[in-house]
Amino acid sequence: MSDDACARYTNTVLYENGVKHVGDILLHGDGTWSKSNGDEDVKVEIDGSKRLITRSLQNWHTHLAMQLNARDFSDGYSLDRWLNEAIFPTESRLNPEFVRVGSSAAAAEMIRTGSTFAADMYFYPTITGEVLETAGLRGLIGGPVSDFALPSHPDAKSALNELDEVLKSQKQEDKIQYAIATHSVYLCKEETLTMASELADKRNARLHIHVSETRKEVSQCHEKTGLYPIEYLDSIDFFKPGTICAHASWVKKNEIRMLKNHNVTAVHCPSSNMKIACGGTMSLPAYMEAGVDVRLGTDGAASSGNGLDVLAEARLASLVQRHDHWDATLLPASEVFEMATKGSRDWAIWDLNDIRMRPLGRSGNRHLANLVFNGANCIDLWVGDKALRLNGETLTLDENEIISNLDNAVNSYYDGIE
Repeated sequence: MSDDACARYTNTVLYENGVKHVGDILLHGDGTWSKSNGDEDVKVEIDGSKRLITRSLQNWHTHLAMQLNARDFSDGYSLDRWLNEAIFPTESRLNPEFVRVGSSAAAAEMIRTGSTFAADMYFYPTITGEVLETAGLRGLIGGPVSDFALPSHPDAKSALNELDEVLKSQKQEDKIQYAIATHSVYLCKEETLTMASELADKRNARLHIHVSETRKEVSQCHEKTGLYPIEYLDSIDFFKPGTICAHASWVKKNEIRMLKNHNVTAVHCPSSNMKIACGGTMSLPAYMEAGVDVRLGTDGAASSGNGLDVLAEARLASLVQRHDHWDATLLPASEVFEMATKGSRDWAIWDLNDIRMRPLGRSGNRHLANLVFNGANCIDLWVGDKALRLNGETLTLDENEIISNLDNAVNSYYDGIE
């Protein structure tokens, strides 16, 4: 535990690992907490009687700069039509400045909704990395690699070469880490997938890939290779420990066991799967039975039904699993909140004076259920010893400037398309 406390919250409630703690709480710069004696030196002391302290939310699969495409005219389009009439036409004119504007808007939404980490997959990754670093956030920023629809590079090999240089220079203690984001089995040739996996070995880096998101992807892979996507990736020795597999919805039990054997992180993105009608979402009981590490992700704001709000994603994850499996015991509030915050070293503080957080109940035990199923305003957000948001105001970004830049950028980004 650090000797330096960054904040004291008096007469407050803190939850960690589902356990409730009440009293005067010190938050330390190394991410730990302790009970306060009241006489420690702190940067700030806050009346916590109307605040709830939890670990911050973690977004394990997203495309941050796609805030540029959020909630556009394509709402209601099928996946193929959405890609071909909205996403690919706009991304063909993508440049670093558009990415900077879009990822800045994403960072502002993350802070406002209580998230401090995103595993991103989008073009010009170092631009997004710079934005998150300036905002004080953490990130695992995946540089995209594919053989089609790659506006940032002439080919996959050049994208991998650039990533090699980025990965070579990063330090383990950096808040912003980089990853290798091979898009999917349908946009990457086998040679590209193999080169990406070899680079991950060389630089001890993580891989990030969309896998088994739709029935079409699964059937086409089987028709082409005789194997389903996870089987195919296993057969070419693609997986490395810590590989992030987004969606992983249309899978067989033997594929789930493969993910476990490779120590893969599977990411449940229910709102995206439902909004673009992929036909199914991750079958969580099978993943739990196999012991696979499962996290939550919003996907990009263009396809997410919840924007970048991981708390809303947690609510939907719990509800869809209960619905799909006819089992009301699946993912109660405490469990899904642990999934939404797993690995967090930071703190989100929620407003208990929000009507959505009431009633607290006779025993005062409804905090997490209210938070997950009803939502609340994030009023403070701490990363290490730095407050990114305090008393309902974001400190590290200018939201008004970001809003203006986003509206102006979208006007040109969609010129002739919308």
